Amino acid sequence: MTSETATTRVCFELQVKPELLDEYLARHTPVRPEMLAEIAAAGRRNYSLFLGEGGRLLGYYETDDDAAAQAYLAASPVAARWEDEMSRFFVGLDGRPDQAATPLTEIFHLEDQIADAEASAREESTAP
Repeated sequence: MTSETATTRVCFELQVKPELLDEYLARHTPVRPEMLAEIAAAGRRNYSLFLGEGGRLLGYYETDDDAAAQAYLAASPVAARWEDEMSRFFVGLDGRPDQAATPLTEIFHLEDQIADAEASAREESTAP
């Protein structure tokens, strides 16, 4: 990576109400262009949603500043409308889906571990 800012990888989990799965999928094929533009303007990229058994939804995105991205979307009228419309699709959600989703802890990232291993090997080869 050539950027001085480290990329933050964010993964989150939500539960879509099984009886609303078809409608939820329809609302995302495609997402409204103005909402896509807001996500990008917030600084989120490489954003994906994955749907599992029974409505288990995993989301993933990358950003250089997650707090700034969250603040941008929290202040966006476009995002507020979208999240208000989406909130009815989720089980046990208190608040806007984009801010109330359960974050997951990253425990492994291939590129980071390769870089760490290479750095360790370099240190070992230069040790007296």
